[in-house]
Amino acid sequence: MTTLAEQDRLWIRRYHPRPDAAARLVCLPHAGGSASFYRPVSAGMPDSVDVLAVQYPGRQDRRHEPCATSIQELADRVTPVLLPWTDRPLLFFGHSMGATLGFEVARRLERDHGVVLHALFASARRAPSCPRDEAVHLRDDDGLIEEMRQLSGTDSAILDDVELIRMALPAIRADYRAAETYVHEAGPNLNCPVVGLVGDDDPKVTVDEARAWARHTDASFDFHVFRGGHFYLTYHQKSVMDLLVQQAARS
Repeated sequence: MTTLAEQDRLWIRRYHPRPDAAARLVCLPHAGGSASFYRPVSAGMPDSVDVLAVQYPGRQDRRHEPCATSIQELADRVTPVLLPWTDRPLLFFGHSMGATLGFEVARRLERDHGVVLHALFASARRAPSCPRDEAVHLRDDDGLIEEMRQLSGTDSAILDDVELIRMALPAIRADYRAAETYVHEAGPNLNCPVVGLVGDDDPKVTVDEARAWARHTDASFDFHVFRGGHFYLTYHQKSVMDLLVQQAARS
């Protein structure tokens, strides 16, 4: 049986610990992403916000572990890891697949542990009730790489490094499979505020699909549209971080 400390070492990256922070922000990566994607967010947060970035199995230092096969499986594994960190207001920021994962973890925390998030930020992802028929995970390797190139979420130097990208493809494909085969199960709405964020030129989600996150909470819903595509936040990092800080400061 793994200890809490061992679970933390596997799943949690805390690049700039702020043990006296009033609130905690949990960052959940996109498909094919890793915890290090959120290092700039961690560095830029004030002392009032402690940042935890989740590292999924199958990538970087966890590359020898099998990837999760579904969002539901990943949520079942992430929830108990985050439970010890719920001793103060907890916010989730999930980008793309990470938004769906954040929703499912938030559901489990409420249903099974009575923990209500301070807020869920759902970025660049259609609402759970807005399914699409997608099959990127069934493409060959070149097709998968082309998808990543079009979304511009991966450094072009990495995409051009054949050996490096081939090593990462199993995790990328597994994440796409989990995201694309996700099926929303009906159930109670969340009791926490939800904040939807989307780029106005995102090929993976329309503004209306992102706005539909309002259907999934009985609390408040805020919505922000930015100029840009699927990785709009690369160009609007400060604006997004300001929203996070403002939400964290609300009582």
